Amino acid sequence: MNRFRANLLLLAVAVIWGSAFVAQAEGMAGVEPLTFTGIRFLLGTAIVSPLAWREWCALSSRGARPLPTDAIGVGLLGVLLMLGAAFQQIGLVSTSVTNAGFLTALYVPLVPLLAWLILRTRPHWSVWPTSIGCLAGTWLLSGAAEVDPVVGDAWVIASSVFWALHVLLVGRIAERMAAPFLVACGQFLVCGVISLIWAAGSETITLAGIHQASLAIVYAGVVSVGIGFTAQVVGQRYAQPADAAIILSAETVFAALFGFLLMNDRLNASGIAGCALILACIIAVQIAPLTPRACE
Repeated sequence: MNRFRANLLLLAVAVIWGSAFVAQAEGMAGVEPLTFTGIRFLLGTAIVSPLAWREWCALSSRGARPLPTDAIGVGLLGVLLMLGAAFQQIGLVSTSVTNAGFLTALYVPLVPLLAWLILRTRPHWSVWPTSIGCLAGTWLLSGAAEVDPVVGDAWVIASSVFWALHVLLVGRIAERMAAPFLVACGQFLVCGVISLIWAAGSETITLAGIHQASLAIVYAGVVSVGIGFTAQVVGQRYAQPADAAIILSAETVFAALFGFLLMNDRLNASGIAGCALILACIIAVQIAPLTPRACE
């Protein structure tokens, strides 16, 4: 696969992930957030499991099976994934698809900030102004005329912290294990199981509700989690890192587009300005490090 085709594949991933926000919002008509998240990720586990089994067999044949410490790392990824997905899903109960898409993308400038705090990796200078710009965009998007942000927006903003931590760690763990599909399957399984256990103690789960939300659950689980993640892994093997980051961040635009077309989402001038500012900062924080050092 050449670079152009890889970029097209990643663009398809961005479309899938953007459209999944609609399915996540529609699914709340039949089930509650944790139930939706649990079933969704267990479906994703089923989709990725054949590829994970193939990797397991290949590792076993080389005598390189994962160590117990690797299992702990995958478990940690699953917990972070669960918190990010669950918080985002809770937020979608009371915020729009457009808001959720753009606010989730706050993880992009958060990743280098958390890398600086946790791993002591010095961030590029562009992180500071773009982080401030994202905060300003969030304020505009959540409603500049209000003292407090929408409750759903606050949940989604909180989810972006867990998404950022997940992005920060997943590459390191997958690289050490040299088994991206095994890592994916393991974290999906942990996420799904914990979500359903939590749902069993805090939500009302009914077969009628699951049936009502079945189409949304299948789309979010099979297409978004299973196919979307798999395509991302394949595409990023051949795409340039900068290309991948910028293209995948376009999910925010597709979330807004699908929200407009399918859910009649509308933004006022403040909201449009907030979306534009967040998107500009997301792109800038990824492009700026590519400029010559003399420009820093």
